[in-house]
Amino acid sequence: MKIQLLKKEKHFEKKEFILNSNFYWKIAVTLACIIILMAASFGYYLFIQTSQDTAIITSAEGEKIPIVKTQNLEKALKYFNEKEQKSSQILNSPTPVVDPSL
Repeated sequence: MKIQLLKKEKHFEKKEFILNSNFYWKIAVTLACIIILMAASFGYYLFIQTSQDTAIITSAEGEKIPIVKTQNLEKALKYFNEKEQKSSQILNSPTPVVDPSL
C-alpha cells in the first residue's frame, strides 16, 4: 500500500479566462485619434499665434519698431566673416612635408 502525501496535478488550465483583445484595440485606436486631434489643434493654435503681426506701431511717428536689433546682426555677420577668413587661410596654406627618412 502506497501512501500519497501530495497529489500532483498534471493539467493546469485557467477556467473561464477570456481576454477581449477587440476591446483593448478599440481603446488604443480612440486614444491615438484623440492624441492626433489634440496635436493638430495645438499646432493650429501655435500657427495662429505666430502668424499675427508682431511689429508694434508707434503712435507718434507711425513707424514700426524693428524686432531684431541691427547690432546683433552686425555681430553675427562679423563673426562669420572672420570664420570664413580663417578657414580660407587654413585651406590655402601649404601642407608641411613629412620626411619619410626619419
